[in-house]
Amino acid sequence: MKLEKKVKKKLENLGIFLLSGFLIGIATYNFASAFSFPMVGFTGIGLIGYHLFGIPIGMTVVCLNIPMALISWKILGREFLEKSILCIASVAFFTDYIAPLFPRYTGETLLAVLCTATLSGIGYALMYTRNASSGGTDFMIMLVRKKFPHLSLGSLTLILDSSVIILGVCLVSKSADSLLFGILITFLISVVIDKVMNGFSAGKMTMIISHYPEQIAQMIAQKVGRGATFLWAEGSYTHNHKKIVLCACNNKELYIIRKNVLLIDPEAFVVIMDSNEVLGEGFIEPGVVN
Repeated sequence: MKLEKKVKKKLENLGIFLLSGFLIGIATYNFASAFSFPMVGFTGIGLIGYHLFGIPIGMTVVCLNIPMALISWKILGREFLEKSILCIASVAFFTDYIAPLFPRYTGETLLAVLCTATLSGIGYALMYTRNASSGGTDFMIMLVRKKFPHLSLGSLTLILDSSVIILGVCLVSKSADSLLFGILITFLISVVIDKVMNGFSAGKMTMIISHYPEQIAQMIAQKVGRGATFLWAEGSYTHNHKKIVLCACNNKELYIIRKNVLLIDPEAFVVIMDSNEVLGEGFIEPGVVN
């Protein structure tokens, strides 16, 4: 049984990596390279080589990643490295052999930007959810951080990504518009990654201080089918003891809860917070987390 679960997990990972490679390959070849968009990481360097010398993008990415993987395998760990190698191979294969089978997009530039960012972002996010990476500057950042742990992760990422984008603009497109598009794509990719990784399990957390906690908890159960938790609290000024109603819900349910709370108690104090991830019954089961 344990072996079957292990095999099933590996097959699931392989399927995710193939899908990720397909999405990133399409984004890179059919959209980014078609409009000479500068990209970050080894993909950006691969695009430069493709436009200047006709070298396949995936081949460049693999060649650059091999020495980085060999140097950093002790830092990355065997399991992470094995998964990342599969991701790198998948991206390279789909970029060089499958994506060219599809027509390259020649329409509106902004639509190409959105497609590049969305497809790439989803592809990278799927990899990250499986504790893997497509290599590139991720490996370089880990090596530099190992040598200089005091350096900021954000600063390192910004320096490396900016350098590749500027290099791509100077050598390939030579236009200010291309620079702006490259920055926009990088920003949108980060947004898409956050939404994909957190959005499916993201929610809201609300804390309600009211004279009618029992009625509010009952309303939450009836209206949205959620449970609530009572927290005992003491006011710092009055030293009165009250029940605080705590409830985790999604955005749609929050609107219903907030509307009905004010109907029950117009003087209720409602605190609303974002929660990046909610695990448990009614949300994501703990066993699903990778």
